[in-house]
Amino acid sequence: MKTAVIMGIIFYSLTILIHVLIISGIIPFTWVNGGRSESFATQFPISIINTIISIVGGVFTLIVGRNIVYNYKRKRGITVICWFFVVLWSIGLIQQFFGTPFEKVVCSLILFLGVISNLRMAIEKR
Repeated sequence: MKTAVIMGIIFYSLTILIHVLIISGIIPFTWVNGGRSESFATQFPISIINTIISIVGGVFTLIVGRNIVYNYKRKRGITVICWFFVVLWSIGLIQQFFGTPFEKVVCSLILFLGVISNLRMAIEKR
């Protein structure tokens, strides 16, 4: 479980870093979102929402990593949330393969890390 949590924290940290770099203009907005964003104003809210989702996922990962869940309902809820993130990041991974070269090379590897870490958290026993 510790390895899965560490992988998850690295994944969420890198995801937040990429979106901060996009918001600050260091990474051009044309490199992400499949190159479909017509302007920075279009990409800005997407990056903000993805940053918020990543912060929530990172906090969730920290909670999962520090809690040993004894309550069956709580354990089941955490597992369901982990599976939700597995599905979410898997869909994102597939989308990256149809995106820009930056997404294919960099973002797909980061998302693969996210899929693996959440999958491990979902299937490992607590």
